[in-house]
Amino acid sequence: MNATANYDVIVLGGGAAGLMCAAVAAARGRRTVVLEGSKRCGKKILMSGGGRCNFTNVYSTPENFLSANPHFCKSALARYTPADFIALVDAHDIAYHEKEKGQLFCNESSRQIVTMLLDECAAAGAQIHVRAAVEAVEHDADAYVVETDKGRFRGQSLVVATGGLSIPKMGASGVGYRIARQFGLPVRETRAALVPFTFAEGRQAAFGALSGVGLDVEAGCNDALFEAGMLFTHRGLSGPAMLQVSSYWQPGDSVEVDWFAGADIKTWLGERRSARPDARLATILAQRLPRRLAQCLCNELGADGLGNPRLRQLDDSACTTLADRLSAWRFVPDGTEGYRTAEVTIGGVDTDALSSATMAARDVPGLYFIGEVVDVTGHLGGHNFQWAWASAQAAGAAV
Repeated sequence: MNATANYDVIVLGGGAAGLMCAAVAAARGRRTVVLEGSKRCGKKILMSGGGRCNFTNVYSTPENFLSANPHFCKSALARYTPADFIALVDAHDIAYHEKEKGQLFCNESSRQIVTMLLDECAAAGAQIHVRAAVEAVEHDADAYVVETDKGRFRGQSLVVATGGLSIPKMGASGVGYRIARQFGLPVRETRAALVPFTFAEGRQAAFGALSGVGLDVEAGCNDALFEAGMLFTHRGLSGPAMLQVSSYWQPGDSVEVDWFAGADIKTWLGERRSARPDARLATILAQRLPRRLAQCLCNELGADGLGNPRLRQLDDSACTTLADRLSAWRFVPDGTEGYRTAEVTIGGVDTDALSSATMAARDVPGLYFIGEVVDVTGHLGGHNFQWAWASAQAAGAAV
């Protein structure tokens, strides 16, 4: 393709937000093209939800999102709700189910969502080019010109839907942030989010043997609290509870775990002490916790002079100390597994530079940013997809 191809709208990125935006824009009669750098569209959709795509959450609200401006997401989310996307899924006869806490998954495959979006683009007349990596973006008085290894594309509007830095093997890059900076938009510091924690050396030695052990806990950091599953890995802690907390964690912060997920452990210990005074603490804890975890916790409690005593050896003061330690077990992560396994990127294009109604750059006519590249990050459980759909709808209706 040597000549310049002319369009009304150029969408950079063939992921969830990009395809959705292209379908909406093209349905309005806008000549639209999607430029995707990898060999296929929707790669992150395909791997999501264990291959079944947690495509939205029926309880998604602005409170499920993090941003330097927590009010920014409200307009788009109010105008395109989970019910709206569910209606689209229903129209394509995709069967789905609610797994827990409003999380909706395809019954069969994530590929159904990708196919649905591609079909919507095709029906509306949007063109799609894969293996069209962005090499340069220019802007003159009339249009944006995008140079790719597939040729040159010219459009009146440019929508940046290139995602964040998470999971580079899926093609993630910082191109969206570079484009924002090129046109003078500020970009807030980014970091990996919804990502497992790694233990410091001492804790890894003590708990590394628990890899594969999981349980429900209550976990918190910096006033954020989540009750969900947790999983030990060979390097640290993962599972929904830890992934949620990671979005609120900064290096040096401590994470607090209640191994009994809010239950009154002090009363329970007192009852066990009366019923089985000769039982060892680890034996009793194993009634509520995985056996290997109970033993590891007792080993760690040994540093406080508690260890693994018989219950009759525990007075009320010791029971109080035990309850406090087990309901507020603290650790300072050595770090996270980083973008390699992070589900999303926190931070991104500063929302102060964008219109909350249209996702347009306030000071750069015709330039839009949607989806993960924007400083709006959802909780685990379908909320990030809902932001992709809502922000894409807002931009697609405006370009």
